[in-house]
Amino acid sequence: MIEALTLSAFDLAAASGRPEAAAAVQRAMLPPVTGAGLPGADAAAPADFGQIMASFASGVRNDLRAGEAASIAGIQGKASTQRVVEAVMSAEQSLQTAVAIRDKVVAAYLELSRMAI
Repeated sequence: MIEALTLSAFDLAAASGRPEAAAAVQRAMLPPVTGAGLPGADAAAPADFGQIMASFASGVRNDLRAGEAASIAGIQGKASTQRVVEAVMSAEQSLQTAVAIRDKVVAAYLELSRMAI
C-alpha cells in the first residue's frame, strides 16, 4: 500500500501548482489498480483535498472490515491461515498509514494555531 500511496492523488494534488512536476508525476504513474490495491480508488479522480481524504478514509475502512471478516472466517475454519494473515497485515498497514496521516494533520493544525495573525 505504501508503494501505491507514493504515486497517488496526494502527489497529483501536490504537483498541481507546478506544471513541470505534474508532468513528471503523470509519467511515473502506475496503471490503475482495481480492487483492494488502492484504498478508496474510484473511477474518477477526486477534485479536491477533502475528496481525496474521504476516499482514502473509506478505503482504510474497507481494508479494516476485510481484515476483520477474514479473521472471523479463519476462526470459523472457512479461510486459510495465509489469507487471514495477508488480510490482517493489509489492514494493519492501512491503519498505520491513516494514523501517520492523522498525526501529520494534527501537527500542521497545531503549527497553524501557533502562528500570529
